[in-house]
Amino acid sequence: MTSRTDILLTAIAPAIWGSTYFVTVAFLPDGYPLTVSLLRALPAGLLLLLFVRRLPSTGWYGRIFLLGALNFTIFWTLLFVSAYRLPGGVAATVASVQPLIVIFFARAALGTPIRLLAVFAAALGSAGVATLILTPQASLDPVGVAAGLGAALSMAGGTVLTRKWKPPVSLLTFTAWQLTAGGLLLLPLALLIEPPLPDLTARHIGGLVYLGLIGAALTYGLWFRGVARIEPSAVSVLGFLSPLTAVLLGWILLDQSLSVLQMMGAATILISVWISQNGVGLPGAAKPTTKKITAS
Repeated sequence: MTSRTDILLTAIAPAIWGSTYFVTVAFLPDGYPLTVSLLRALPAGLLLLLFVRRLPSTGWYGRIFLLGALNFTIFWTLLFVSAYRLPGGVAATVASVQPLIVIFFARAALGTPIRLLAVFAAALGSAGVATLILTPQASLDPVGVAAGLGAALSMAGGTVLTRKWKPPVSLLTFTAWQLTAGGLLLLPLALLIEPPLPDLTARHIGGLVYLGLIGAALTYGLWFRGVARIEPSAVSVLGFLSPLTAVLLGWILLDQSLSVLQMMGAATILISVWISQNGVGLPGAAKPTTKKITAS
């Protein structure tokens, strides 16, 4: 399998994540971000566990719950806090520093060299996100900014440690473990902070099924696969496709406007992705792991 195929498959994940905003607005009850995150992660994880029928060994539980916390529980919780407190796309702009953080985390944890082209691509993509979704009326809130930075740090740490820790199981099993752990950690937060869900309609259930099966089980399986095969600095830049997809879906399906400046931001994001994959991702791309992977 070629590196370009790996890139395209991995890019599907953030592109689908970009539909989360539309699905949440159009299909789900308003005001339940933690509960929706819980219902997105835990059922998908348990369903995958029933399929793979394999639990972590004793020595892996600590790592799996840490990864579940970083990739799901902490990341989603802080991202929602940031989104509620930072209007006008500031939350997504703050979180877009994640690829830059990944570059330095990967250097510390994996010994990956810091390439100036990778830093440039990450900074360019972050500028593209700001141009795409930041509004002149956007205001800064210290708590919201701190939460956004915390979300970026959490996801960056999860990305690097997912690459560093490779259990002797299939990627599907690894995904099942992380989703389940993240969902279990979200359970007490959702119960303590948010009121019970109202009676769910068929529309609500359809939205939750989409977010769970497509937006979590499928996409995170593809994402973790990419993390294992593509250089961290290159795979993290693919995350810029998420806000790009969200804006395009809002323009197509929600009749939202798209200005010339936003089009320039979209083009900047695509250029940053191209640079990261062609200038960083392919020549320096990691080879698929040679460690034996056993079937689940």
